[in-house]
Amino acid sequence: MNTQEIIEMDSKYVMQTYGRHKIALVKGKDTTVWDADGNSYIDCVAGIAVNNVGHSNPKVGEAICNQVKKLIHTSNLYYTEEQVTLAKLLVDVSPHQKAFFCNSGAEANEGAIKLARKHSGKGEIITMINSFHGRTITTITATGQPKYQKGFEPLTPGFKYAPYGDIEAVKEMISPSTAAVLVEPVQGESGVIVPPEGYLKQLKEVCEDSNVLLIFDEVQTGFGRTGEMFASQTFGVTPDITSLAKAIAGGFPMGAVLANNDVAESFVPGDHAATFGGNPLGCAAAKASINFILEEKLLDKSKENGSYFVEKLLKLQNQHELINEVRGKGLMVGVEMKTDCGCMVDELFKEGIIVNCAAGNVLRFVPPLTITKEQIDTVTAALNNVLSRY
Repeated sequence: MNTQEIIEMDSKYVMQTYGRHKIALVKGKDTTVWDADGNSYIDCVAGIAVNNVGHSNPKVGEAICNQVKKLIHTSNLYYTEEQVTLAKLLVDVSPHQKAFFCNSGAEANEGAIKLARKHSGKGEIITMINSFHGRTITTITATGQPKYQKGFEPLTPGFKYAPYGDIEAVKEMISPSTAAVLVEPVQGESGVIVPPEGYLKQLKEVCEDSNVLLIFDEVQTGFGRTGEMFASQTFGVTPDITSLAKAIAGGFPMGAVLANNDVAESFVPGDHAATFGGNPLGCAAAKASINFILEEKLLDKSKENGSYFVEKLLKLQNQHELINEVRGKGLMVGVEMKTDCGCMVDELFKEGIIVNCAAGNVLRFVPPLTITKEQIDTVTAALNNVLSRY
């Protein structure tokens, strides 16, 4: 099928919930994808920070192929070796001691919210304005952006919203009913907003002083995206609970909640569950993906190439008045424009680069961690061409 045929079939048979670009992707290898008409692109979206180990990673593919021949699904009524060995691996690379497995970032955040409420016996959760935590009723309520909530009322009660980066606002909002503060270490959907220096450490101190749990939503920042395995390690702050998904299994749908022992023990049999959570196939993919990150030293590459990328973009900022700011951590980079950047995304497609527009005016670059300096040069040269035409 060609692109137009795929688009027409989508229009006829698929609920129209996405504002898609007019390309249909059919193949991916490492940092490159191909569309149905044979065009190739350097992918700087990576499934929205999912394909951290690259498209069709051979180690992940091999693990999936081997596992699918043995055992795909059992339900969580039984133990599996794949699940417990993945849990150990996550504990080894994180600041936590226990894991719960689910299927997506929204599910992970639902689980984190339930765990915080169960542990504390309180119902109030403080999140941040312009945050994004998922698309379920509870996680759009947690999301501090009214545009995602409109039309889905009544929303889940118990949420308050503080300005991101404003520690005094959080202090004022904490009450005897507050169970937790839920925060993205770097706000992704709002345009790669990096926290002010020391903010997350102050947030941890405030939570500890108030006997309130701190939850990090690392759905987008996890697994090397900011230069460490988790952004909590990048910023030197240990939360009580961490929600994960996206890059955990190299593109295979999966999510997880990690927690410290004393918090995790609040969940007892029957409190929470996921039919497909931690299935053997997903766990095999996740282990392969995490081990690839470690073996190929992708954390170092994320830091090194992320700094190189920002350096190249800062040079472009000096050449083009349209660029307002360049910011990011590791290979999570945002270029804020002084105008809407939707048309720039379309122009970059023509240059063979896939990128997306966050918050209306921020070009968000979250490529596979395997991207090379030569490919970064190609990307920044293409952006220069587009900006020159403006």
